[in-house]
Amino acid sequence: TAAGRLIIKTEFLPTKYRGYMLPLSQVFWLAGSLLIIGLASVVVPSIGWRWLIRVASIPGIILIVAFKFIPESARFNVSTGNTQAALATLESIARMNRSAMPEGTLVEPILEKRGRFADLLDAKYLRTTLQIWVIWLGISFAYYGIILASAELLERDLVCGSKPKVVETAGDPESQSPCHCHMFAPSDYQTMIISTVGEIALNPLNMLGINFLGRRLSLSITMGCTALFFLLLNICTSSAGLIGFLFMLRALVAANFNTIYIYTAEVYPTTMRALGMGTSGSLCRIGAMVAPFISQVLMSASFLGALCLFSSVCVICAISAFTLPIETKGRALQQIK
Repeated sequence: TAAGRLIIKTEFLPTKYRGYMLPLSQVFWLAGSLLIIGLASVVVPSIGWRWLIRVASIPGIILIVAFKFIPESARFNVSTGNTQAALATLESIARMNRSAMPEGTLVEPILEKRGRFADLLDAKYLRTTLQIWVIWLGISFAYYGIILASAELLERDLVCGSKPKVVETAGDPESQSPCHCHMFAPSDYQTMIISTVGEIALNPLNMLGINFLGRRLSLSITMGCTALFFLLLNICTSSAGLIGFLFMLRALVAANFNTIYIYTAEVYPTTMRALGMGTSGSLCRIGAMVAPFISQVLMSASFLGALCLFSSVCVICAISAFTLPIETKGRALQQIK
């Protein structure tokens, strides 16, 4: 869903506005993140986590109805030869804006087959695709890693290399759990809210970076800073210091996601843009699946080892971003391969 909405926005926005408007969608992602944390602080202690999941599924049901009102991309319709549908979409947009369609006709390009997986590995895009996959996997690994690590740090007090302390009390149902799970205190939810707000803190700088420095350099800088802040988590510091580090990490990983989303949508032509985003999203899920084993299992055994692994992956992503063969800043969207 996230990839689909970004593709549609990319194909409708003019070139000079893409680098500014696309990162602004992070505001709505932030609103959803804050909402779920706020709900959790109320629902989980009172009626349990199962009800939290039920309540959280309601927006997804509403989206099913909302999808009906989202227009199909005119670029996609033209690329598949359906120029009449593309024209109808553009006329509808013109009416909504109380404007008139420009004179002329839509030119139908030479029809090609729809994007195939093999096209991503074509000589023209092979290196770009492989490096994008590495970056997507690494960013997802770092993003979900810091989210889960935040909860782990708050629950088990792993800062400064201390081992997890489990206090067992007779008759305490939580102490009987094989995972030794403990309920978050209100202050823990407050810490998560503060660190989550970090996801939008760097948005203005991120927009300036991708529009003036370019997508590649901006991404390599934020990935390098992410690697540094993962290592800084090992410093013995106060609670305020920990919150500050978590805040910056959430800001940096959100900036990373913003940039790679934009770059991936811009670098591929319309006939294979959705395929490129889809396969990248699949690699993203692999990173998300691996992250819990590091941020919850390895981190409990070796706090510094987990941080070094996260940092190393971010360094690899920074190098991959810096060496990407195509810069998409100011580049018009390609219609066909």
